[in-house]
Amino acid sequence: MQSSAKYDSRDSLMLDRKSLLSAEIDIVLNDAETRRKAEHKSEDGRKEKCVLFYDGETVSGKVNISLKNPGKRLEHYGIKIEFLGQIELYYDRGNHHDFVSLVKDLARPGELSSSQSLDFEFSHVEKPYESYTGQNVKLRYFLRATISRRLNDITKEMDIVVHTLCTYPELNSSIKMEVGIEDCLHIEFEYSKSKYHLKDVIVGKIYFLLVRIKIKHMEVNIIKRETTGTGPSVYHENETIAKYEIMDGAPVRGESIPIRLFLAGYELTPTMRDINKKFSVRYYLNLVLIDEEERRYFKQQEITLWRKGDIVKKSMSQQATIASQRYEGSKAGSTSAQANVDNS
Repeated sequence: MQSSAKYDSRDSLMLDRKSLLSAEIDIVLNDAETRRKAEHKSEDGRKEKCVLFYDGETVSGKVNISLKNPGKRLEHYGIKIEFLGQIELYYDRGNHHDFVSLVKDLARPGELSSSQSLDFEFSHVEKPYESYTGQNVKLRYFLRATISRRLNDITKEMDIVVHTLCTYPELNSSIKMEVGIEDCLHIEFEYSKSKYHLKDVIVGKIYFLLVRIKIKHMEVNIIKRETTGTGPSVYHENETIAKYEIMDGAPVRGESIPIRLFLAGYELTPTMRDINKKFSVRYYLNLVLIDEEERRYFKQQEITLWRKGDIVKKSMSQQATIASQRYEGSKAGSTSAQANVDNS
């Protein structure tokens, strides 16, 4: 009697591939238990905690190799570990741009007859940019251990998070602007400064000099603008991070309305300008007025966000200094402009 089971070559291929992976790799960092953790967001929005590092810090640990078949030798063409800083543009999948690439050879070609633990150290690694996962781009740092084999390499990756630190900017001028529509609306608004750390408070006020249109609603938005690509292949992605209602009702001439917006509750990153000539992330305060005919009047002003460095332990002071030297704040001058009108 013949068996009714059918032979499927795909099943055989899957079994062959699994059998080739005759060892498992685990990467363990030396100070993983004591080092701070930070959230790392994947492309699909999932968040996980990863070990946090700063520019200039040493990355060290062990690569643990466990043989699945004890007593059976594992032939290999070398074992190595890499430390990589990488940018991937989602519209250019498959082309990874490495801005940091370090390699340590852990073992020469040979055979493994038992499980092993191999030490590694990357001393004072330069990590010039902050980890970032956006709408169209991802910047990540990770370790990759590889056992080179004739058919299938055995690999293991481990992500880490990098934060860039800054000290207080020396110049932090206020933002003062006048916005108007001739003979209809004239307002003056002021923000106390143009550069904010990620846990800061935006403090300001709006003063109505002339009101001849019926305004029913006013709000301030924080907008994140992600720019990727260069030349004709530039993509802009705007995301409204926060909406802060200033007033609901009609203002009168001479009225002054205070603004106090706490940044700590929002998912923000430092301002990132022309990162490796691949992308930028900028933030804007967008003042929006809506009249009774649903017309929208708005004015945007760029602000600079930075990660505060003085909350880090003293052992990190050198890295904070290095990072602060890389910090470049844009000068925010007082400007005067006409309001844009959106009749949609």
